[in-house]
Amino acid sequence: MFAAERRQLILEMVRANGAVSLRELARVVQTSEVTVRRDVRALEAEGLLDRRHGGAVLPGGYARETGLQKAHLATAEKAAIADLAAGLVEEGEAVVVGAGTTTQELARRLARIPGLTVVTNSLLVAQALAHANRVEVVMTGGTLRGSNYALVGSGAEQSLQGLRVSRAFLSGSGLTAERGLSTSNMLSASVDRALIQTAGEVVVLADHTKLGTDTMFQTVPTDRITRLVTNEPSGHDDRVVAELQALADQGVQLALAGSDTPLDLTSGRPPRRDVPLPGQRGTRRPAPALRRTPTPAPPDPDRPARVADLRRR
Repeated sequence: MFAAERRQLILEMVRANGAVSLRELARVVQTSEVTVRRDVRALEAEGLLDRRHGGAVLPGGYARETGLQKAHLATAEKAAIADLAAGLVEEGEAVVVGAGTTTQELARRLARIPGLTVVTNSLLVAQALAHANRVEVVMTGGTLRGSNYALVGSGAEQSLQGLRVSRAFLSGSGLTAERGLSTSNMLSASVDRALIQTAGEVVVLADHTKLGTDTMFQTVPTDRITRLVTNEPSGHDDRVVAELQALADQGVQLALAGSDTPLDLTSGRPPRRDVPLPGQRGTRRPAPALRRTPTPAPPDPDRPARVADLRRR
């Protein structure tokens, strides 16, 4: 298929669906995501569509982009990330789950874990947990932001004061090693900053399309991120690999979903399973050498007699 034919088909799919993921476009036009990404850039330069978080939307779709449209972008990646992130949560924990389509996927999986307390400012997260047995949902206050069904504003931030949970799960619009997690909305960023203040650990959920993207408002600085759960990019995208390496060098633990052979950040080859990623926190140190305790001398049978003899003197 020639480039012009491919781009025409891409444009028709976006016009028909409003938003289409790069993976779906690559499957339909039967080419790689790298090639599709170039096509989308070319179409964007002509003003025919806009690029958005791992996909393409109609021109001007940024202001109109809804949670339903975003949910169709990188759907498989979000599901794989949510599966891996849910494995970090144990029965009886108290956790924070922020707003977003990826965290909504996580909430669906948390519904199967008994004894949880989930604090959230997302109506979609709360809805996913509403009928879960033995899961308590605590909603923040605040003003509803209709585009992503999240509660924001001073009411949301004040309701989080004095709270303490084991970890917070957050998503965003972009993630870089230089600035950390960021979002395009000021009110959402402010609430996310309040959410992480309640948590001992911060886990960021972000598919690979958000890596290397820097948006206006910082929510979580890199040194505050404990772990990143993401998916391995198809074709081993050099830009994404470089960003992952930079994050690992700053001590962020990395978990790559959807791959049996995670990327080796130092060589580009699948690493050995027992070799941790460079710079990760919590890597195992070699066990200290065992020290032999000297064997005590056997007791002297004449000692009691000697002590008694000294007392008589």
